[in-house]
Amino acid sequence: MQDITKIVQKTFEEIKIEDETWFEFWSARELIKALWYKEWRKFDWVIEKAKIACNNSWIKPENHFVHSDKMVSLGSWSKRKIKDYFLTRYACYLIAQNWDSRKVEISLAQTYFATQTRKLEIAEAEIENLKRLEARKKLAKSEREIEDTIYRRWIKLPVEFATFKNKWIQALYWLSVKSLKQRKNIPEKRALADFDTEVELKAKDFIYAMTDHNIKDKNIIGKNNLENELVESSEITREALLKKWIKPEWLEAKEDLKKIERNKMKKIN
Repeated sequence: MQDITKIVQKTFEEIKIEDETWFEFWSARELIKALWYKEWRKFDWVIEKAKIACNNSWIKPENHFVHSDKMVSLGSWSKRKIKDYFLTRYACYLIAQNWDSRKVEISLAQTYFATQTRKLEIAEAEIENLKRLEARKKLAKSEREIEDTIYRRWIKLPVEFATFKNKWIQALYWLSVKSLKQRKNIPEKRALADFDTEVELKAKDFIYAMTDHNIKDKNIIGKNNLENELVESSEITREALLKKWIKPEWLEAKEDLKKIERNKMKKIN
């Protein structure tokens, strides 16, 4: 069994195709050979079942099952067009899951693609966390800059800073900071940004950058005027997110960035 496992794994790796961006995919016509099946009609039926499973998971099948016809030689200088697909690793996993697991080759394929898909998910999660860390640092820098800007323009008291921040959060999420923390189960004394998605962090950074620019460019002064400028930037950003079907208040809280930072430092040390 160990020898068969190695052979199957080696075969899947050998037929894997990588483009110039290191994106991995498999040809359905090559995959059927690796699974020792001969009849395309049955394989095509399994692909359709896998597409349905993909769609039922709220994932667009066309992003993972890319239709691709190709010409094959029939001899005597004649050619014929045959149906094919470019399949992502996830598509291959779904195909294996929807096939006959009683066959050894299919069972091994299920294990192989399930394992590889999980490895990919872990790698993508690590990359996402690194992006969030970088976005959080950039947001913190922008926050310090705008605090310095508004301090020079008559917002000086801690309570005024708190009101200033709460108003733009409410304009972005349509919820107060307190309500938002309750909805996302974020500790009361922790910063929202430590649990934000990457898109939220970048949206907030954009709001600060846009507001800071306009305050200086228009020479805005006075508490109410400064707050109105920040709220307007938040409303504009919310509209942009909604146009892309991103509703900020519906985004789930992500893993604590302070915890991620601590784990990162442990690995380094």
